[in-house]
Amino acid sequence: MSVIEDARGQQDELRRFRRELHGEPELGLELPRTQERVLAELDGLALETTLGKEVSSIGAVLRGGAGAGTPADRRPTVLLRADMDALPVQEETGVDYSSRVAGTMHACGHDLHTAMLVGAARILNDRRDRLPGDVVLMFQPGEEGYDGAAYMVREGILDLAGRRVDAAYGLHVMSAMMPPALFASRPGPLMSASDVLHVTVHGAGGHGSAPHRAKDPVVVAAEITTALQTVVTRHFDMFDPVVVTVGRLVAGTKANVIPASAEIEATVRSFSTENQERLREDLPRLVTGIARAHGLDAEVEYQFQYPLTINDRAETDFLARTTTELFGEQRFVPMVNPVAGSEDFSRVLDEVPGAFAFLSAVGPGVDPATAAYNHSPFATFDDQVLADGAALYAQLAIDRLESLSTQEKQ
Repeated sequence: MSVIEDARGQQDELRRFRRELHGEPELGLELPRTQERVLAELDGLALETTLGKEVSSIGAVLRGGAGAGTPADRRPTVLLRADMDALPVQEETGVDYSSRVAGTMHACGHDLHTAMLVGAARILNDRRDRLPGDVVLMFQPGEEGYDGAAYMVREGILDLAGRRVDAAYGLHVMSAMMPPALFASRPGPLMSASDVLHVTVHGAGGHGSAPHRAKDPVVVAAEITTALQTVVTRHFDMFDPVVVTVGRLVAGTKANVIPASAEIEATVRSFSTENQERLREDLPRLVTGIARAHGLDAEVEYQFQYPLTINDRAETDFLARTTTELFGEQRFVPMVNPVAGSEDFSRVLDEVPGAFAFLSAVGPGVDPATAAYNHSPFATFDDQVLADGAALYAQLAIDRLESLSTQEKQ
């Protein structure tokens, strides 16, 4: 039986599991019910399983039988990753397996990623006697802003098999933008770096009828918000883009009350390490300078979140080749530009060569251009891609272990 046939034979089981996860999503770094469900699905497989100490992660090693006798520190090793956490979003899709947890939804498709990796684990387990090396399965919590990958890297996921993994791969489903069932990726920068700018402007409150007797932080916050857009267009090269979006601006309680402070939070996206470093210096200086010019103070916290997600060129070429050999050339699309979303799989790719790819889970007959995008309360993901995602995960591990083993022999 081929890998694709094996994966498609699991389709009903993977759909059932994915929908169970979707109905009971969990947030952040502690996902006890999700962890329990994944372990139940992996039960009976020949895995060496390790649970996270700080977070509810799962690391598992599948030992290839064809490499028996070779010391662990010399065996080819490949890592496959799936994130498991949900978002603080109230689901509005109306599907019959909708979230039963108020204010929490798998709006980014991590439930599909988890089911796909479980499917890949079963495929690889059935072929373990033929694998010339080891596969590390990385089931990760806390991708959505909690940097769960950093916890797992710190706890040793990259060396779990007894040596540093040779290559790492991840997939992410999309609910919009791409035609159904297409895979897409590119070498080099794939996803932006992501940081957060926190600003509190401290003034002096007063009556709205006499602003000259107060120090109005609202006007200063508004000027800062506008100036953040100007610094992007006037200080940074348009061919090395930067995006700064103020998503939160809070001040005051009534129309005629000048508040004592105003708060700003902005997401900051960049596509080069150099710009990420510059932004950390330039934005706080701009903010404090504007406040000082008005006689106010600004408290600034610049929070590094995720680095750039950078695909290794050779590993991306390998991923593209494996995808087209498995599904046909029409199923893989080379991306021209990176996307401004961010990923903590970047933590893994900072340490080892690897590649990350997108898979469209847009349903049949749905227009990708108008479909609800990831993170929307209306975002839906087509279960039919589960088998293909599981098959690609498994085939990447099989083919890469084989190529690494061949290189070792030469």
